[in-house]
Order: sequence, then structure tokens, then C-alpha cells
Amino acid sequence: MIRENPTLRQQQELNWAALQSFRTLAGRVLEELQKTHGDGEAEQSTPQPAASAPADASGSPEEESLQQAIADLENINAHLFSIEALMERIFDVRVPEDVEQKFRELAGELAPDPLNADRLRLNRLLHQTPDLPDHRP
Repeated sequence: MIRENPTLRQQQELNWAALQSFRTLAGRVLEELQKTHGDGEAEQSTPQPAASAPADASGSPEEESLQQAIADLENINAHLFSIEALMERIFDVRVPEDVEQKFRELAGELAPDPLNADRLRLNRLLHQTPDLPDHRP
């Protein structure tokens, strides 16, 4: 991702898009689970007929697991909203073109093109070099 998006602005946009897609999908899954299985609190506060109360008092392990997953997704969504608020501040940062150029240079060092001709030759040479003899006493 560094090689393909080597500027500050591109990294900002990439991370924003990833956050938005994660938040959208997690939010939609949470909504669907709450529609089909309830959010746990509403079901627990609703009085149940006396005949079914003893059988459902403890809830099945599957239902408890599902309610825990819903609670976890609610927490994830809350964290994603917090991250989104923090990331909005990142978009306030603008850097001059010479700083963006420094991003591009360092991106090339951190994530060099694996198909670069010099890199391919170097890899070929390294793989052809015989192992050094073991000089242990």
C-alpha cells in the first residue's frame, strides 16, 4: 500500500476509505442482527408468559453467544465512530509539495518495486551465491 499510495494525501484517503467501509459493513451487520434477534435488552425486559419463562430463563448457549456478538459489534461501532472523529483532524493537515516528494522518496525505500530490473538482478545474484563455508572451530 505504501508503494501504490506514496503521498500523505493518498494515505489519508486510503485510511479514510478503509474506515468508512469497515464502519458501514459492521453497522449494517449489527442492524440486521438486531432486527432478526433483538438487541437483548428489549427481549429481557419484555414479560414472558409463565409457561415459557422457566424454559427460557437461562437462554441457550447459542443465543447468549449471539447476544455477546451483538454487544461486541456495538462496542466496535462506538470505537469506529471515535476513530472517525480523530481521523477528520488528519484531513486538516496540508503539507507543501516538497514534503509530499519526501513521502514519495521514502515510500520507494520502504516499499521498493519488486519488479524493478535492478532488484530482480540483485535477487538472482543473491540466490546464485553459494553459501559460505562453515568456519566453526
